[in-house]
Amino acid sequence: MARPNAPHGRTGRPPLTSRAEILTAARRLIDRDGWEKLTIRRLASEIGVGATTLYHHVRDKEDLLVQLLNHHADQIPRPDLPPEPRERVVVAATAMHDGLADWPWAAEVLTADGFLRRLGESALWLVETILAGAVDHGCTPAQAVDVFRNLWYFTAGEILVRAHSAPRPPGERPDFFAGRDLSHLPNLAALGDQWPELAARDTYREGLSAFVDGLLAQATR
Repeated sequence: MARPNAPHGRTGRPPLTSRAEILTAARRLIDRDGWEKLTIRRLASEIGVGATTLYHHVRDKEDLLVQLLNHHADQIPRPDLPPEPRERVVVAATAMHDGLADWPWAAEVLTADGFLRRLGESALWLVETILAGAVDHGCTPAQAVDVFRNLWYFTAGEILVRAHSAPRPPGERPDFFAGRDLSHLPNLAALGDQWPELAARDTYREGLSAFVDGLLAQATR
């Protein structure tokens, strides 16, 4: 007697996945569709497993984002720190900027309240370095927090503005203020089509250096 045909599809235990595969697929979805559209269900579909399988590795979307951020931070080499407190602040802030420049969505996630306390040691090391540099320069702990907070706003803002600025083709210089009456705004009128090119320059390090000097001077005045 012939045996009945086996049913199509997978049978038995559900397919397994690893944390590395989950994080890689999550990063792929975020790069493609944005972190706001990332869900556990969409991630499970991307990997080809059931959503319940993912809950063995992540509690929810927020936990997944935290794991992604901490994994990324763990891959960033720690910079050598100079002995001068002011220079340590600049080096740590630059490392924070460069680590997030290719992950602008991460900077946006980190602007949400409460994420700092869930970061791992690799990410918090940068925060600690900035705080310690400010204190060693003469700031009180409260002033050191203000220094870090302002540097973080400056850094995150620079990353997000650049991420949301559409690149222009090389050589294209349209009149940025075309059709506008700038007769009462002479400085803008003089710039004209130079504005996009000038605004696109990378001046983060120059701005950071001046900003750190101002923050430390104000705090310890």
